[in-house]
Amino acid sequence: MIGTLLRCLLSLLLAAASVPALAQTVAAPDYGSMLDRAADELGRVDGALDTRLERSDRDELRARAQAVRASTLDTAQQLTGDMARIEARLAQLGPASSGEDPAIRDERAALTRQRTTIDSATKRAKLLSVEAQQLIDEIQEGQAAELNQKLFGRGASPLTPAFWSAILRSMPRDLHRIERFVAAEVATIRAAPWAQAWPALLGFAIAILLLGPARLAAARVGQRLLIEGAPGRRVRRSANALGRILVGTLAPLLAAAALLTGARWAGLVASRWDPMLDQWLVAIGFAAFSSAVLGATLMRRSPSWRIAPVSDAVATRFRPYSFVLAGLAGCVIALDAADTAIGTSPAIRIATHSLLALAHILLIAGSLFTLGRMRAEANAAEEGAADAPAHTGLAAMQLFAWSIAGVALLALAAGYVGFSLFVGQMAAWTLVLGAAVYLVLAATDDVATSVFERGSRLGAALTRGLGLRGGTVDQFGVLLSGVLRVLIAVVAVALWLLPFGGSGVSDALTRLGDLARGVQIGGVTISPGAILRSIVVLAIGLALVRGFMRWLEGRYLPATDLDGSGRNSVSLVARYVGIALAVIWALASLGIGVERIALLLSALSVGIGFGLQAITQNFVSGLILLAERPIKIGDLIRVGTDEGDVKRISVRSTEITLADHSTLIVPNSELITKSVLNKTLASPLGRIQIQFSVPINADAAAVQQLVLDAFAREEAVLDDPAPSAFIDAIVNDRIAFNCFAHVESPRAAYRARSNILLELLTRFRAEGIEMGTVPQRLELVTMPGDPVPPLPVDPAGGTARA
Repeated sequence: MIGTLLRCLLSLLLAAASVPALAQTVAAPDYGSMLDRAADELGRVDGALDTRLERSDRDELRARAQAVRASTLDTAQQLTGDMARIEARLAQLGPASSGEDPAIRDERAALTRQRTTIDSATKRAKLLSVEAQQLIDEIQEGQAAELNQKLFGRGASPLTPAFWSAILRSMPRDLHRIERFVAAEVATIRAAPWAQAWPALLGFAIAILLLGPARLAAARVGQRLLIEGAPGRRVRRSANALGRILVGTLAPLLAAAALLTGARWAGLVASRWDPMLDQWLVAIGFAAFSSAVLGATLMRRSPSWRIAPVSDAVATRFRPYSFVLAGLAGCVIALDAADTAIGTSPAIRIATHSLLALAHILLIAGSLFTLGRMRAEANAAEEGAADAPAHTGLAAMQLFAWSIAGVALLALAAGYVGFSLFVGQMAAWTLVLGAAVYLVLAATDDVATSVFERGSRLGAALTRGLGLRGGTVDQFGVLLSGVLRVLIAVVAVALWLLPFGGSGVSDALTRLGDLARGVQIGGVTISPGAILRSIVVLAIGLALVRGFMRWLEGRYLPATDLDGSGRNSVSLVARYVGIALAVIWALASLGIGVERIALLLSALSVGIGFGLQAITQNFVSGLILLAERPIKIGDLIRVGTDEGDVKRISVRSTEITLADHSTLIVPNSELITKSVLNKTLASPLGRIQIQFSVPINADAAAVQQLVLDAFAREEAVLDDPAPSAFIDAIVNDRIAFNCFAHVESPRAAYRARSNILLELLTRFRAEGIEMGTVPQRLELVTMPGDPVPPLPVDPAGGTARA
C-alpha cells in the first residue's frame, strides 16, 4: 500500500514538474497590448471626470477604474513570476565565458532581452495601477462630497412658514407635471390593442398564483422536507428560517416581475414609466426581504421554530411594526424613483423626505413605547422576586434608540431633512441587516457543526476512511464555523455601508481582491492560495508520515531483533523527523525557502537559549535517552525515594508507574543529570538478601541447611545462580548469617522474601532455635563522678558495654 502511494505521489510530482515545460509551449500573452488598452481606458475615465456626472455615472466610472487596477495588478504579478523564472535560468547559465557553446550564449542573450522587456512592462503596469487608484480616490472624494451635501445641507424647517410657502408656490407646476406623467401612461394604455392584452392577463394570473397557492405550497413542501430529511433539530430550525426568508422575498418579487413583464409585453407601459417601474420592483423586493427577515426572526405563529431568544409576547406585539418598517423601506425607494421620473420640484422632494423621516421617527417611538410598556408589565410581575433579572443591557439599548429618535427629530425641526431621513433609514437598515446576519450566522454554525460532527454520516466516513479521531472532526467543524462567520461578518459590514454611497460592497471586494493577490511580508508573497496550498501540502505530508509510521511499527520493526524499548525509540525519532520534514515541505510550498527557514531557526535558537532552557534541556536529554538507552521501557528504576516501572519515554519526560498504580512524570534532564538506580539494566534477575543471628551454642550447619531448604521450597527462587547462606560474623556470643537467593525479576523479590522469612520463623521456632537480628553494640559514656548505671541486656543476646 505504501509503495502504491509513493508511486502515485511520484507520478503527481512528475506531472507537476512537466507543467512548466508545457506552459513554455504556449504563446506568451501580449502584455504590451494589454497595458495599452488599460492606459486608453484610464484616459477615457479621466476625461469623463471633467464633465458633470450623476451618481450612477460615478459608480460606473469607479467600477471601470477598479477593473483596470485589478487587471494591471494581475499583469504585474504575472510579469514578476516570469522575471523570477528568467532570473533563475540566467543563474543556471552563469556568467559568459570564452569558448562556451553558441547555443548557451544565444539563450543568455535572448533571456537578457526578455528580462529588460519584462522589467519595463512591470514598471508600467505598476504605474498604471497607481494611476487607477488615484482616479478611484478622486471618484470617492466626489461621492463623499455629494453625500455630505445631501446629509448636512440645510433647508427651511418644517416649523417655519417658508417651508410651506415654498410647497404652495411649486404645487401648481408639480401637479401639472404629475398630470402629464399620468396622461402619458393613460395614452399608452388607450393606444394598446386589447386583442394583445393577454400577456398582461397572464402576468396577473401568474402573480396571483405566486402570491397565493405557490407560496403556501412551497412553505408546506419545505417544512415537510425539513422534518423528514434534515439531520438535526438545529439544522431544521435554521433551514426553516432561511427558507421563510427565501420564499417571503421571492414570491412578491417574482409576482411583481411577472405583472410588470406581462404589462410591457402587452404594450401597456409608457417609456417614461419604465425607469420608475424598475425601481418600484426593487422597492417591492427590498420590502418583501425586510418583512421576511423580521418575520423569520420573530416567528410569531411558530414559536417552536424560533431561533432568536425572544418571548411569544414580544413576537406578537412587534410583528405589526415589522410590516410598517418594510412598507416604509419600500416607500422610500418608490417615492424617490417617482420624484426622479416625474421631475418634481425640490420643495416637493423635501416635503416627501420630511414625511418619510417623521414616519421613521414615529415608528421608532412607537416600538420604544411598546417595549417600555412590556418592561413595566414584566417588572410588575417580577416585583418581590429575589432572583428577578436585571435588564441593564436592554435599558441601555432602549436609551440609545430614544437618543437616535431625538437626534432625528431635532434635525428635522432644524431643517436638516436629509440627515433626519438618513438616521431613520440607518436605524431601519441596521435592524433588518442585523436580523438577517443573526439568522445566517446561526444557520452557518448549525450546518458546519452538524455536518462535521463525529456522529454524522460525513464524520463517520472521515473517521473510518481517513482514520481521523472524532475530536478532530468536531474541532474542524467548529473551526470552519468560526471562519465562515468571520467572513459573513466582513460582508455584513460592507453591506451596512451601502447607505453611505453604495461603495461599501465594491470596496470590500476590492480589498478581498488585493488580499487574494498576496501580501508582501519580508520578501515573501503570502496569499490565500499559497496558504491553502501549504495547508494541503502539510496534510499530504502528515498523511505520508502517518502511513510510513503505520508500516514502520506494524511491519518493519516487528521483523527486527529490537526489543519494545528499541522499537519505541526508533518510532519516536522517525515520527518527529517526519513531522519536521512535512512542516519544512509546507513552508517551502508557501514560498519560504530553505535558507529563510534556516534563518528563522537560528533566530529561534536565540530565544530558545534564553527563554526555553528547561524545555531544550529536557528535549536534548530525551534524545540522549532514546539513543543511549540507559533506561528502557519496562525497566524497574528508583528515582530518589520513588520506585516503579518505566511506562513511556518521550522527548520531554518519562512516565513511571509506581506500586500504588499512580504515574510519576519525571523530566528527562533529571534522569540524565542525577543518580538513578536501574535494577534491570545489566540483568533482569532480582536478588533476595536475608540477615539474621542465632546464639553461639546453636548448630550453625543445621541453621544453614534450614535456610537452604527454605530457598529450595520457594518456587520463585532460581536454581541458577544457586542460593547460598554464609556466616557473616560472630559478635557478642551470636552467629550472624547473610543469605542470598535470586529470582526472575526484582518485582518478584519482595513476595519471595516474605515467604522465605515466614517459613524460617516457623521452622526455627519448631527446632527451638532463637532467631534475632544482627547484633548491635550500645556504648554509654559517663562523666567523672556520675553513678554507673546497670548494664542493659541486648535483646539479640549481647551485652552493652559502658
